[in-house]
Amino acid sequence: MNEPPPPTPAQATAQINSAHFLETGRLQHAMDRLTAMIGLPAFLAWLTGGIALWLLANGLAAHAGLLPPDPPPFDWLQAAIPVIGLYIAVLILTTQRRQEQLASHRGQLVLELAILNDQKVSKIIDLLEEARRDNPLINNRSDSTARAMSTPADPHVVLEAIKDVQDSHP
Repeated sequence: MNEPPPPTPAQATAQINSAHFLETGRLQHAMDRLTAMIGLPAFLAWLTGGIALWLLANGLAAHAGLLPPDPPPFDWLQAAIPVIGLYIAVLILTTQRRQEQLASHRGQLVLELAILNDQKVSKIIDLLEEARRDNPLINNRSDSTARAMSTPADPHVVLEAIKDVQDSHP
C-alpha cells in the first residue's frame, strides 16, 4: 500500500490556519473583519470625515437659524466618541486573543517538532557511531562529542536552564 506523502511545511501551516478558521464562529469572523477595517488608514479618514461632517452640519444648522441636533459643546459627539473607542478596544482585544491562540498552537507545534527532530538526529548519530564501530575498515576510537550528541536533550532540563538564565538576568 502506498501511503500519501506527508504534507509539506506550507501545506501543514495552511491546514493549521484552515482548522483555526473553521473552529471560529460567525460572530468572531465578523469581529475580525471589523478589526481589519478599523486597522486600515482609510478608517481614520472616515472617522475624521464623520466628525467634521457632524460639526459642519451642526454649525450650518445654527447659522441657518435651525435648531442644531447637537449644539456646541457637542454633548452627543462627546458621549459617542468614548463609546466608539470602547467598542474599538474590545474588537482589537478580542481579535488579538484569537490570534494569540493561533500563535500558541504554532509555538506548541514548533516545540514538538524541535523535540522530535532532536530525537531523530540523536538516533542518526547513534546509528552512525554503531556502524563505525562495527566496520572493520575503520579504526575504533572513542568520540565523546558523538556520544554526547547521540543522547537527545531532556526538554525539562533545557526548560530549567532557560528559567535559570532568565532569573539571573532580570
